[in-house]
Amino acid sequence: MTQPILSVSNLTTSFRVDGEWRPVVNGISFDIAAGETLAVVGESRSGKSVTALSIMGLTPSDMSRVEGSIKLAGTELTTQSEKTMRGIRGNDVAMIFQEPMTSLNPVLTIGFQIAEALVLHRGVSRSEAEAETIRLLEKVHIPAAASRFHDYPHRFSGGMRQRVMIAMALACKPKLLIADEPTTALDVTIQAQILDLIKTLQDEEGTSVLFITHDMGVVAEIADRTVVMYNGDQIETGPTADIFARPQAPYTRSLLAAVPKLGSMQGQAKPMRFPTVDRETGLADVPVQVPDTVKADEPPVLDVKGLTTRFDIRSGILSKVSGRVHAVENVSFSVQPGETLAVVGESGCGKSTTGRSVMGLVKPQAGTVLLDGVDLTTLGQSGLRDQRRHVQMIFQDPFASLNPRMTVGAAIAEPLLINDMAKRSGVAEQVAELLRNVGLHPEMADRYPHEFSGGQRQRVCIARALAVNPRLIVADESVSALDVSVKAQVLNLMLDLQARMGLAYLFISHDMAVVERVSHRVAVMYLGEIVEIGPRAAIFESPQHPYTKRLLSAVPIADPARRHEKRAVVNDEIMNPTRATDFVVPVREYREVSAGHSVMVWGEEWNHRTPRAA
Repeated sequence: MTQPILSVSNLTTSFRVDGEWRPVVNGISFDIAAGETLAVVGESRSGKSVTALSIMGLTPSDMSRVEGSIKLAGTELTTQSEKTMRGIRGNDVAMIFQEPMTSLNPVLTIGFQIAEALVLHRGVSRSEAEAETIRLLEKVHIPAAASRFHDYPHRFSGGMRQRVMIAMALACKPKLLIADEPTTALDVTIQAQILDLIKTLQDEEGTSVLFITHDMGVVAEIADRTVVMYNGDQIETGPTADIFARPQAPYTRSLLAAVPKLGSMQGQAKPMRFPTVDRETGLADVPVQVPDTVKADEPPVLDVKGLTTRFDIRSGILSKVSGRVHAVENVSFSVQPGETLAVVGESGCGKSTTGRSVMGLVKPQAGTVLLDGVDLTTLGQSGLRDQRRHVQMIFQDPFASLNPRMTVGAAIAEPLLINDMAKRSGVAEQVAELLRNVGLHPEMADRYPHEFSGGQRQRVCIARALAVNPRLIVADESVSALDVSVKAQVLNLMLDLQARMGLAYLFISHDMAVVERVSHRVAVMYLGEIVEIGPRAAIFESPQHPYTKRLLSAVPIADPARRHEKRAVVNDEIMNPTRATDFVVPVREYREVSAGHSVMVWGEEWNHRTPRAA
C-alpha cells in the first residue's frame, strides 16, 4: 500500500485558559494520498483552522499542547525542533491563509517575498530566484508578471494577492498544500478563478491539498474526500460524493440543507425562506414562501436617477487632480415599499459606493436620490440627519460597526435617544423589545460585542437599524462573512421582518445563490454602471448581458458528480474604473427585453472573453 503524504492520527490540540488545558480539537484522524484533495469542512469554531495550524507547528508553544501523531511522508512532525520545522514549512508543506494582506509584508515587494523562499529553501542565487519568481507569477496568471515583480501588495486586488500567495506556497514544490479558507473573502468570479488555478496546478505538480472551508459548494467542486468537523470533533468522513449523496450525521445533513442552490427558485414568483435544520436530528422544515409585501401601486420608497459618484486622484496633497475613479456612473433604479432590490457584481463594480451614496455617506457629483419624495442630495447635514431615520444601513462586518466599549443595549438605544424617539427612563423597554424582534434575549443588552458570535452581532446591528422604524434598509454584504447555517438564520430573520413590517431592502451582495432566494428584482453592476436590471426570475432564468452570464457561470455547484466538468473561467480582472480628467462618458443604450427587464447594449469586446451561463 502506498504511503500517504499526510497521516494524522488521534490529533488533540488544547489551549491553556485560566490555568486549565481546554481541548479545541478532539482526537481527529485522516490520511491524504499523493495528488489527493481532502476538504475539512465546518462552521467557525469547529477546530478546522486549529487542525491546520497544528500540522504546520504554528500553535503558540507556551499556550498550546498538541498530542497524537502527524506524519508528513512518514516523518513525525510533533517531535521535531522549531529549527527543523522552519526547514519543513514552505519547503515540504506550505499554507495559503484566508486573508493574504495579513500574510504578505506590506513594506516588501511581492517579487522579493516569493524569491526569499527560493533563496532560503533552495539555496539559489538572487538572479535565479528572480527568474523563477517571474515564471511562477506567470503560472498563476498574474498579467505582465515581469513588470509587477517590484510592485507592493497594496497595488494588487484581493484575487491577485491570493494568486501571489499561491505562487509563494508553490515556489518550492511542496508535497502538501494547506489552503485555509482561501476563497471565502473573494467574489464569485475570482473564487472560480482561484479554484480552477489550484486544480490546474495540482494536476501539473501532483501536489496533495488539504482544503479548509465552510462552503459546501466549494467542497463539491474541489475535494476527493471530506472530513466534517463540529465543536472540535470529527463528525463524519468519507468520499465527497458519498457525503453529499448519503450524509449519515445529522450535523452534516444540516450543513447541506442550509446551502443555497442556484436554480432552486425556478417556478417560484416570490422570495422563499431558507430551511431550518435541527443539528441534533438533521431534520429540516419545509421552507415556505414569504408573503407578497411589494406595494407596486404606491410611490417608490427610493427613486434614484442618474446617480454619479467619482473620486479625485491627486499625486500629492497640493497637486492638481490627475484622474478620477468613476465609481458610480449614471445609475438609475427604484425600490417599492416592501420590495428587495439586489445589487450584484464583483468588488470594484461600484455597488457599495451606490449604497453609501444613497445613505449620504459619500457625496455624489450628479443625480437625485429621492427618499419618499425628498431629494437627499440637496439636504444639509441637519436635514440629512433627520432623513436618516427613514433609511438605515447594515454593514458587512458587524464587529467593526459596533463600538467595543459600549454594551449592545447602549448601541441600540443610541439612535432612539439621538432622534428623540425615547426617553432615558423608558428606553430599556424598547431595547428589550428590539432584541426580542431579532431573536435575542433582552438580558443580552448588558453584554459587549466581543461576547457575541458573528451571527448574533449581525442581529444586534439589525436591531439597531430597526430602532428608528426605517422605511428602507441598505444591507451591504450583510451576510457574506457568516457561516452557511448562520447566514440562513439571519436571512430568514430579514425576510420575516420584511413581511411583518413592510421593509424595503437595497440588498448589496456578490452571492448569486442567496440573491436568487431573497430578492424581488436584481440589478447587475459592472464598472460603476448597471448592465442589466429586471425581475429576479428574468435575470436568473434568462440572462442577457454577457457579464450577467459570466457571474452565474462562476457560482460553485454543490454537486460532486459535476466536479470534473471543465468550466470556462475568464481570468481577467475587473477593469480599472480610473479615467483621465477629460474622459467623456459614452452614452449608453438600453433595450427592454421583457416587462421590467432592461439590458445595456454591449459591444464586440465581450463576445470573445465571456463564457456562456452554465
